[in-house]
Amino acid sequence: MSNVLIIDDDVILSGLFQDYLEEEKFQVRTADNGTEGLQLALQGGFDIVILDVMMPDISGTEVLKAIRQQSHVPILMFTAKGDDVDRIMGLEAGADDYVPKPCTPRELIARIKAILRRSELSRQQQQDDTIIQTGPLQLWPQQRKATWFDKALELTSTEFSLLETLARNAGQVVSKNALSEAALGRALARFDRSIDVHMSSIRQKLGQQQDGHSYIQTVRGKGYQLIK
Repeated sequence: MSNVLIIDDDVILSGLFQDYLEEEKFQVRTADNGTEGLQLALQGGFDIVILDVMMPDISGTEVLKAIRQQSHVPILMFTAKGDDVDRIMGLEAGADDYVPKPCTPRELIARIKAILRRSELSRQQQQDDTIIQTGPLQLWPQQRKATWFDKALELTSTEFSLLETLARNAGQVVSKNALSEAALGRALARFDRSIDVHMSSIRQKLGQQQDGHSYIQTVRGKGYQLIK
């Protein structure tokens, strides 16, 4: 049974989602403000956190940043429908994925299950203690640890999964859809920029080559490639 934490000041909507999730055999805890939600999230014990962007006391983005300082728990953000700014800010702050409001309980459950499937796959892969190395990059899938030029590389869970997928296919182009399946546990939706935002964050952390080019190349119309 997976444990879900919903942080949203809309208690009616949270209650509705809680009922549906519990019917799907999830165990659900809710918090109607960011302060309480942050405290609960940091106590641990949750498999995923559902976090609303707009809250009266502390914004969802600030709660997300605070959680990310101490925890890699998967976080799914509620964002306003069509608001790309909230989505991009959430992804840049370390959210694993987002779902726009209003959404149906079925869509929410599908997103949750996709993230949890990916998390379970990551745990299974962690049983493999093989070190992945390409150029100055080293990855330890079992520990979810990475180094870059022998220095620790701080990555979110989604960023690690993306970089691991690229590293396992270094020198080859990996499609955005394949990256979405590997990192988010779902097919890439039309106009979805999640992978692009996550990849931008990884690029900033890796820096540039001496010639000014990125270590991760965009292959227009195809996907991304990690340079060997």
